[in-house]
Amino acid sequence: MSSTIIANDLPTAYRLDGPEGAPVVMLSNSLLSNFTMWDDQIDALTGAGFRVLRYDTSGHGGTAAPEGPYSIAMFAEDAVGLMDALGIEKVHFVGLSMGGFIAQLMAVNYPDRVMSLSLCDTACLMPPPELWNDRIATAERDGTSALADATLGRWFTQPFHESNPHEIGLVRKMIAASDLKGYIGCARAIRDMSQCDLLNRIKAPTIVIVGESDPACPVSSAQTLHEGIAGSQLVILKDSAHLPNIEQRDAFNATLLAFLTAR
Repeated sequence: MSSTIIANDLPTAYRLDGPEGAPVVMLSNSLLSNFTMWDDQIDALTGAGFRVLRYDTSGHGGTAAPEGPYSIAMFAEDAVGLMDALGIEKVHFVGLSMGGFIAQLMAVNYPDRVMSLSLCDTACLMPPPELWNDRIATAERDGTSALADATLGRWFTQPFHESNPHEIGLVRKMIAASDLKGYIGCARAIRDMSQCDLLNRIKAPTIVIVGESDPACPVSSAQTLHEGIAGSQLVILKDSAHLPNIEQRDAFNATLLAFLTAR
């Protein structure tokens, strides 16, 4: 069950799992998803003694879609606002795709609030703008459900589609349920994002995780992050596309836990 709290003047949906008083791992979702995308990580993280905070980014899941324009910096402010509202001083911040864009600015703009950074299938730049304009136009015309086929094709490899139709169906429903105004605002923020020149300001211990077959935020994008963040680790997960936390759950969880427990 999720709860809702006012964070940075925004009604925000979140869920906390795990022992009170334990170090907090904060999980930030991708575009067109909600915090249930992290379901496969919860038992592993809480079993290792972490408290887990999941939340829905603006306009996703149970979090309100404010009036635009949106920006990645605004999303980072919202994440800190949620931490403040819940009385959480510091977190291990884990972001996938859009959540990874937010993670980068968390580490740059709020370094005292971040114990470590896990950047999963993400990037510091997402060109070309025409691609995003086309997706926005499709959503405006036909709704977010019209984005599902192409999105699922980027998110999972073909073997996973063939062997896990039930899982694919659940993710399809999550995409279709995404708020149109929230999607458009977030897509524009991603289109206009340019953060590569900030990477050298990230001082938190950082791991970069990427699916080997990710066409959305490919290995080359992960390498850019790795090379730009001093002392970072890079892990490439085989047989996975954009959501290795679902497609290669066990390998993803083992990689993430090895990094977090070493902190």
